Amino acid sequence: MYNIIKIIGTFFELLFLSAITCAGQITLHKVSDELIFKAPPFAQCHASTIVEVTTDKFMVAAFGGTSEGNKDVCIWLSTKENGEWGKPVKMAEGFINDTLRYPCWNPVLFKTKEGKLFLFYKVGPSPGTWWGMVRTSTNNGKTWTSPERLPKGILGPIKDKSIQLPDGTILSPSSIETRESWKIHIEKSIDFGETWQFIPIDPETKFNVIQPTILIQSNDKLQILCRSKSNAIVQAFSEDNGNNWGELTKTELKNPNSGIDAVTLKNGWYLLVYNPTIQGSGDRAKLNVAISKDGLKWTDAVILESEEKGEFSYPSVIQTNDGRVHITYTYNRVNIKHVVLEETK
Repeated sequence: MYNIIKIIGTFFELLFLSAITCAGQITLHKVSDELIFKAPPFAQCHASTIVEVTTDKFMVAAFGGTSEGNKDVCIWLSTKENGEWGKPVKMAEGFINDTLRYPCWNPVLFKTKEGKLFLFYKVGPSPGTWWGMVRTSTNNGKTWTSPERLPKGILGPIKDKSIQLPDGTILSPSSIETRESWKIHIEKSIDFGETWQFIPIDPETKFNVIQPTILIQSNDKLQILCRSKSNAIVQAFSEDNGNNWGELTKTELKNPNSGIDAVTLKNGWYLLVYNPTIQGSGDRAKLNVAISKDGLKWTDAVILESEEKGEFSYPSVIQTNDGRVHITYTYNRVNIKHVVLEETK
């Protein structure tokens, strides 16, 4: 009886979302979903990231090992070509010397308009003490540079992808996470990642926020959305392409202190993937896609996961050249799920 009631409830919830999405003049439907790792060489994985390398080539990275924070946690990369995901390849491990090893964390893939492919990640005992690392490729991932430590004070994009402005400037959304406080910032490069500038965001804020994601609005205006400890997604705006930022404010979007990601669509709309819950109420067992015309008022459009228990979290989202939306996220810590959405014409 419980299962029947749950199915009926989910059916009417989907009908409701379909109606409000149509009213918002954009409708999305699921094209496909799949688990990426067929026989993963690790017990657990988390914090995925996805990039479109070429028209028919994708890459997904995640950290994997026995458990998050253990010394055997490495960065793994899987490539999809000809419609199939290849076996994950180890891209980074935290060996410092023969007797010292640290875990790896939070990879982020990003490709510039000029064709340079970045793999950012972190190494260190904990989020409060880790440091930023990077590898790059100029031949679509066929070969990579050796791991290189980022300059002191620069961590790279902390969870979500960088963006590139029309003038070539790269902006990486980043944050510093300590026991005392969580603070977000932007790391800016005007020379394609050779050097970086640290840009603080509302450093005196009362909010504890990390892992921002960047949306591009019009007339040099940018928006960030952040994970917080306040049971809500928190936002801030810049009117000068990210050089200066206003104060952080709470949105109406729920957040159970879990990672989010968002993307600016080619049609001018905004798309957000998030857990629509608060702490202690399902937390990461539900995962939704929301859309917005202005970045302020959001409407849930697609239910990716809706369970009583489980973890479906840390989404990564991009829009590809063909207009489709690709999302990856943690699937119960044992795999990464890849979902493709398409706008209904």
